[in-house]
Amino acid sequence: MQEIYLSKATAFEPIDHYEAGCWVHLVNPSDEESRKVADHFHVDIQDLRAPLDAEESSRVVTEDDYTLIIVDAPTQEERNERTYYVTIPLGIIVTKEAVITTCLEDISLFDSFKKGRPRNFYTFMKTRFVFQLLYRNAELFLTALRSIDRQSDKLETQLEGSTKNEQLLDMMELEKSIVYLKAALKLNERIVKKLTGNASSLKKYVEDEDLLEDTLVETQQAIEMASIYENILNAMTETAASIINNNQNSIMKTLALMTMALDIPTVIFSAYGMNFQDNYLPLNDLKGAFWFVTLMAAVMSGIVVAYFIRKKWF
Repeated sequence: MQEIYLSKATAFEPIDHYEAGCWVHLVNPSDEESRKVADHFHVDIQDLRAPLDAEESSRVVTEDDYTLIIVDAPTQEERNERTYYVTIPLGIIVTKEAVITTCLEDISLFDSFKKGRPRNFYTFMKTRFVFQLLYRNAELFLTALRSIDRQSDKLETQLEGSTKNEQLLDMMELEKSIVYLKAALKLNERIVKKLTGNASSLKKYVEDEDLLEDTLVETQQAIEMASIYENILNAMTETAASIINNNQNSIMKTLALMTMALDIPTVIFSAYGMNFQDNYLPLNDLKGAFWFVTLMAAVMSGIVVAYFIRKKWF
């Protein structure tokens, strides 16, 4: 899919052809679309399609006619009817005429830009546009981490009476999400630092420098948050395993005590249920002996239960 946008004097709108200062947005483009864009803007098609590889690493490549920036961007993934976070490569190519973005999915990063909402956002201000994308990407990492923290809080409230492994599996998935996000953030931090340096080929103005510094701060803050949440989740996972074991042990203990309390009536009824040729069991000739034996068994079981309660075993 290919979309083209252009900022004009009073509006931001989609267009159907390439113009100087436009933004070309590619989402899992076909070979034909990629070749058309690469030929028009004199970009190596291998660089244009590199971000479509889910395992592509973050980097900055400077060529004569363009600069390629690949960073990781957060996106949501459905697993086991639950939503978790992963990262995918995002390619940003800055040419002399336009900014080209390419990605496997139409991620939420671009939503606000398509609506022209960011302050001082113009497609023809290419360097600032790139830094705005990087800043918004760092914000999305923070949003993803806060979402994971809220999910972990919900799981924590479910642990008290849990005896199954469902919560442990959910926590494991959250830990995996944080690992992915943290690794991506460290790579993105390296890219932002490289762009901050004087060796960067992108021309920067004072406002752009401030925006890039804010992006670096947001990225570093996200890394710190990821480390904190990772430690919390590790501790919660260990605690959850202990709680589940304790709950299961409590259930087994209760069942064992109930079995012991019911053993007394079982022994008595078994004795009275045996058939002998000459039956001389006590109370055999007493009228209403059945109810008397039943009451006796219930009283003896009650005494055992009272003893367990006194010992606080129940």
